[in-house]
Amino acid sequence: MSQFDFDLFVIGAGSGGVRAARMAAVKGLRVAVAEDMFLGGTCVNVGCVPKKLFVYGAHYGHDFSEAKGFGWNTSVKPTFDWSTLRDNKTIEIKRLNGIYQDLLNNSGATLINGRATIKGAHDIEVAGQYYRAERILVATGGWPFVPKFAGSDHVISSNEVFELATFPKDVIVVGGGYIAVEFAGIFNGLGATTTQLYRGDMLLRGFDQDVREFVAEEIAKKGIDLKFNCDIETVEKLANGRLQAQLSNGEMLEADEILYATGRKAKTANLGLEEAGVELRKDGSVVVDDFYQTSVPSIFALGDVKGGIQLTPVALAEAMTFLAQQYEGSHKVLDYKLIATAVFCQPNIGTVGLSEQQAREQLGDIQVFRSSFRAMKHTLSGSDEKSLMKMIVETATDKVVGIHMVGADAGEIIQGMAVAMKAGATKAVFDDTIGIHPTAAEEFVTMRTPV
Repeated sequence: MSQFDFDLFVIGAGSGGVRAARMAAVKGLRVAVAEDMFLGGTCVNVGCVPKKLFVYGAHYGHDFSEAKGFGWNTSVKPTFDWSTLRDNKTIEIKRLNGIYQDLLNNSGATLINGRATIKGAHDIEVAGQYYRAERILVATGGWPFVPKFAGSDHVISSNEVFELATFPKDVIVVGGGYIAVEFAGIFNGLGATTTQLYRGDMLLRGFDQDVREFVAEEIAKKGIDLKFNCDIETVEKLANGRLQAQLSNGEMLEADEILYATGRKAKTANLGLEEAGVELRKDGSVVVDDFYQTSVPSIFALGDVKGGIQLTPVALAEAMTFLAQQYEGSHKVLDYKLIATAVFCQPNIGTVGLSEQQAREQLGDIQVFRSSFRAMKHTLSGSDEKSLMKMIVETATDKVVGIHMVGADAGEIIQGMAVAMKAGATKAVFDDTIGIHPTAAEEFVTMRTPV
């Protein structure tokens, strides 16, 4: 008889945890999953899914005004009802929670409701019940980080923003990463007066410099007040319920809500990891090797909790790689190169591969192809929104090493570009490809002259 209750005990029922648990159970392994919050993790509940639904809603604010040029009578101004969007979003999330539960139940995995704590290399405790497992997989994800300062208890994070009782008339968004940029666009598109503060000198650190500057210009056109090299020092709640922020530049701002989107940290507090001997970084993320193994051989970690690239598809890929390594004898490690990503600001960003700056540092001699234009739709819409497309090519090999886009449906377009780059496409291959006309995407196969 086995000395273990389970072959695999997964802590956290987010995207990576559920995928690992479900597929392991399908293989016939005895699997348990412990979750003390909601099924589906950050992405389904307080991340990509509800955020994308809000982005769709925000687009209508611009679309209604742009419809005039196409003959639509918009003399009666549309009105926005926050509770309808919020509550319909909640209904959809509950539907997805149910799907995740069905997936686990149908796979044969055991779902345990409660917070799990690691008590040793093979031991886990949940609500006073103890279990032993041959392998423990930590997939608890991340949690929004809000710095402590005078009045910080009055601000909200990206967790609370989805359940606001009333929609703010004006809002301050703090942060310069993709979450901050996306929410600034959401609030602005839904009709709130929006100010975005960032302590650095430009948004979206780590992205291509042309993309960063182009996006800042485009979102400012839409009415978002960008304040760089600026931060909040204190927040005071006024008698009327509004919030007053004292800025580092001496300015005072008032708003109904202040959203902090200043990063996320690994959710490892009080899990018992350090007590069990698992090595953590200073930021709390779990140190793992290429096989997701921690410093304790029987304990593994994947997804956002281990740091690195924090994207749902990455967590899913890590789960499948982990299973292949541990239960199929595979020695293949996950390739983290050429992972495409999107930022759902307005207009969208899509990017894959190296930025121009990275390519110059790593490859030296490169060619850069760049095109900026007003999309065909906006010749009639009256909008002065522009799109940007950029391709970076290694001169010696003619291989395309980076593609970046700012414009409508950038994420949809860049997904296909990622496939081409993964296959090793050269600039000559792109040049030989006939475009689809009239589309914005055809620009990627018609750019001929390097800048």
